[in-house]
Amino acid sequence: MTALDESVTRTQARTLSGAAQKSSWRLAFDTITHPSTRSTTATGSRVAGIAPVAAPLAPLPALDASLQAAVSPRVQPALEQRQLWERRYRRQLRVVDSSAVIAVTGMTALIEAMLIGPAITLQQQWLLGTVFGLTAGVWLLLLSLFQTRDSRILGSGATEYKRVAHATGLAFGLVAILFIIVQASGLRLQLLIALPTGIVALLAGRWFSRRWLVRKRRSGLYASRAVVIGRRADVAHVITSIQRDGASSYNVVGITIDELDDRSELTVGGATFTSRGNVSTAARVAAELGADTVIVASHVDADPDFIRRLSWQLEGTAAELVLSSRLTDVAGPRISLRQVEGLPLIQVQIPTFEGGKHLLKRAFDIVVSSLALLAIGIATPFIALAIYIDSPGPVFFRQLRVGRDGQTFRMWKFRSMKTSAEQDLIALQAQSDGNGVLFKMKDDPRVTRVGRILRKFSIDELPQFFNVLVGDMSIVGPRPPLPSEVAAYDGDVSRRLFVNPGITGLWQVSGRSDLSWDESVRLDLRYVENWSLISDMMIMWRTVRVMIRPTGAY
Repeated sequence: MTALDESVTRTQARTLSGAAQKSSWRLAFDTITHPSTRSTTATGSRVAGIAPVAAPLAPLPALDASLQAAVSPRVQPALEQRQLWERRYRRQLRVVDSSAVIAVTGMTALIEAMLIGPAITLQQQWLLGTVFGLTAGVWLLLLSLFQTRDSRILGSGATEYKRVAHATGLAFGLVAILFIIVQASGLRLQLLIALPTGIVALLAGRWFSRRWLVRKRRSGLYASRAVVIGRRADVAHVITSIQRDGASSYNVVGITIDELDDRSELTVGGATFTSRGNVSTAARVAAELGADTVIVASHVDADPDFIRRLSWQLEGTAAELVLSSRLTDVAGPRISLRQVEGLPLIQVQIPTFEGGKHLLKRAFDIVVSSLALLAIGIATPFIALAIYIDSPGPVFFRQLRVGRDGQTFRMWKFRSMKTSAEQDLIALQAQSDGNGVLFKMKDDPRVTRVGRILRKFSIDELPQFFNVLVGDMSIVGPRPPLPSEVAAYDGDVSRRLFVNPGITGLWQVSGRSDLSWDESVRLDLRYVENWSLISDMMIMWRTVRVMIRPTGAY
């Protein structure tokens, strides 16, 4: 055997042994890049002593079940649709925020330039431009870092407004610190004008954007398609809560009842839902209905790993897996999650009824009530004249009410009834339209003509700002009850007296006299345990809207 034959034979052996270990594409690559392994010449004749080594490419074998399970989930159309409208709304908010920030900071820089006058130097112009750009840039950056456009907080609640306020405060704080460090000037007007004006402009922009979003959701757009699973009673409770919230981000498109009975339909609030599948097929039901959210209304006792497995099954199909709990009906804002050695724990903060938070609320009440009484003092002579002409007698009406810790006080109101109203009440008790504890009549004959107007727009309650100023009441709080009502309290209803009663509250912006007794108690208890200064401001703003468009006032 010649040296050439030995070389060729060794090459062939190496190629054949490697072919058993390499994939088909690698084998083809070797065949192309090693000419000595080719089995035919350019004319198609066989070279002596060389066997063909390149086998035809075989199709790849199908993945078995274990390998198919290892393929990562892909985003489904329902989830893509949700992500699409979320991105569109976030872009809208980004435009609103940027417009507000650039407008107020630019306006402030322009005002400062006008104050300097025609003698402004090039250096001063550069400084004003630097302050404008730095303030606007840091402000917009902090709005993004604080996740003020997170889809989980948009559309309802006070968290969105809180994050905007916190981001604004920190932005100006950082810019102020920077200017102090470099000993630069030119930030004073930004602090005096842009800060307060900007926070108002941002919050107003977010509020109008939220109104737009709510209108879209009421028409079926910009809302998550949800499937609710669990026991029948718990599913009904979740759907009722969603229907009651006009700004809800969920649109229930299907249910799965985790109970063995012959009833496959559930009717809630006039809407009928047909149960599909069972809890083990919830992910498939969600995919069939094009849902991007699954709400678990009750825990599946027979399967402790159900939630974890369901979350895996929903990967690529849904954006949210929501766990509903009756605990959140009262303690919602005080709930947080903690990880202890890998164990997720739900932590419920115990409410407190004294301390710095309450002192801040009291200071806020004093400032706002003082300013309100100045305006009310101007309007009082005209209101008093109208009351007296329509029904001669006292202009003001004082009534005994129960305040914090069961202490009684005299509550002030503009008189809206006849002077004999208290004596006529006994004869009218049987005609009450109230909720069983409160006496209410839609067409109360004791109310005067002027009184009906005062009550419709809540003008009769304006003197209560005096009660706020002296500390008997708060601007926002539970409804101030009569002693006879407190005597009928049972169970936990007396917890309403843990804080000062309010001129307005959740009860007033949620239907007022149209609410049932249980609903009014639920709203008051939620406020007592979960109030915050931001939520108070939101309730005050909603109260202004209710006064302009009154509902349930009689």
